[in-house]
Amino acid sequence: MWDPQKDQRCLDFNKELENYSRMFDWVDRWAKEKPKELALIEYNTGDEITWKDFATKSKAFAAKLLSLGIKKGDVVATMLVLLKEHVYLMYACYRIGAILAPLDPRLKSHEVDQCFQKMQPKAFFCLGNTPVTDFRSIITDMINKHGKSNGGSCEHFIQFQKEEDQIVDGAVGIVPFANDIKKIFIKSLITGKVKKAQKQVTKKDPILIIFTTGSTGYPKPALLCSENILVQNIGLAVAFDMEAQDRMLVNLPPSHVGCTTEQLATTIFSGGTCVLLHVFKPDESLDAIQKYKVTTFGQIPALFAMEWRLPNYNDYDLSTLKFALYGGQAVTRQFLEQLSSMSPKFGTGLGLTEIGGFCTYSPLDGTVDDILASIGFDMPLCPISIREVMNEDGSAGVEKPAGEIGDICFSGRQIFLGYLNDQESTKKTISTEGVLYTGDLGFYDDKGLHFSGRSKLMIKPKGNNVFPTEIEEFISANLKPKVAGVAVVGAEHEIFTEGIIAFVEKKPDTDLIAEEVDDVCLGMASYKRPLHVEILEPEGIPLNRVAKTDYMELKARGAAIVEKLRNERGWDKA
Repeated sequence: MWDPQKDQRCLDFNKELENYSRMFDWVDRWAKEKPKELALIEYNTGDEITWKDFATKSKAFAAKLLSLGIKKGDVVATMLVLLKEHVYLMYACYRIGAILAPLDPRLKSHEVDQCFQKMQPKAFFCLGNTPVTDFRSIITDMINKHGKSNGGSCEHFIQFQKEEDQIVDGAVGIVPFANDIKKIFIKSLITGKVKKAQKQVTKKDPILIIFTTGSTGYPKPALLCSENILVQNIGLAVAFDMEAQDRMLVNLPPSHVGCTTEQLATTIFSGGTCVLLHVFKPDESLDAIQKYKVTTFGQIPALFAMEWRLPNYNDYDLSTLKFALYGGQAVTRQFLEQLSSMSPKFGTGLGLTEIGGFCTYSPLDGTVDDILASIGFDMPLCPISIREVMNEDGSAGVEKPAGEIGDICFSGRQIFLGYLNDQESTKKTISTEGVLYTGDLGFYDDKGLHFSGRSKLMIKPKGNNVFPTEIEEFISANLKPKVAGVAVVGAEHEIFTEGIIAFVEKKPDTDLIAEEVDDVCLGMASYKRPLHVEILEPEGIPLNRVAKTDYMELKARGAAIVEKLRNERGWDKA
């Protein structure tokens, strides 16, 4: 890091992992050392959970999972918001070595199906008919396609719904599911079933799947273990002085490392209190800070912008905040100046799913200029290197001198285990020596890490990873009779940082309007949908000198389109 004393603290914390090497060990540690202090506060219900209660309930959930035949190595998929019960379930899976796979509730049925095909879950916990969305058709589709009775892998479908008349055929409601948990837990205390299962779990066993977007353009299941996550927790806690008396607002989706391994897990590691928000809402986030005297939180820039735009933003008392963290998107000086007025200290860094979260950290006492100068420094447990491209034999390329541009790489125990059932993609990402290639280009010097460009064509609206290929193929497949080609690029957006523009080339002698494309895109998760569709005549998509789509040209066109839309007030809307 930028401070040798912080580097030493990282090394000292690392020694503690010898005694507390698994995720659930930290829950049990605090349950023993401070059983009556608060671990979780659920903003939406007002429920307050002590460390003792947290440990007990996660053990009870673990006993229930074992009673269903779920064991070490089995995948448990969830499609839930950040309920306290979801957190119990997470740590129950960690206890028995089951692999938790939280999916984004914004996904459509065909997108969930793709995830199921890749991870073959044994159980699926899903929301039911909610005031916002009815998830029952997704549950039914997964039962029909992946249920054990239909030849699939999934044996248990649990619907988080109390009303029995709304439970779909083939699923179990949360009430009957939970009815015997206490009885099963008491029995497990006598037989020692949970303890026996815990003893079989090691720090290197996979316990978490977070879907990320890679070079193929489709989500890939990245496998993380306790060691990966806890090393990342050390980095965050040390870099930004997170302590046991801190209260962290946890308001990001569980399907993202920003929530599960960063906000949530780092606070649990530090012995602080997590203030849980079921779903991000700008007004509720600020109210939670005010009501529960939150001291620290982290968000993507788009979420900060949504909060700052509230007409009554200045009415909220945010005086307890001592630190605000942002990541996932580049920001302007204006953004940092506003952030500095929100919290006395603030910071950022590079975060990647394949490294379990953050891997570089800006100086805690850094000024706006310091933070604009780079995206932070590495730490001794996850050292950075700038290298030549990976060699054909899979070994890492030669390390470049300071200041030279190359592939941004990391190594150490924070590196993920690989992509589930995808050895080919794993080999392209992790070298034979264990060096992880991030897919980004940059250089490293005495001011930290600097981006020089993204080797992937990733678009990051609202901090979500979106690869053009997925959207392009979706539009092409659903408008096949009319569409000759699709090319998707990102463009600057004041609220979302990047907005998606789709260039759709129609076939000869066909009529196609943008509204048709918009209607089709309702079948994708909302964050993947284009904000603007540009219809092109046949052969209208530009090609480069090797006859491939010229994305640079399209990005230039997109910038011009955005400028025009801004003049018409048709862009930069939340």
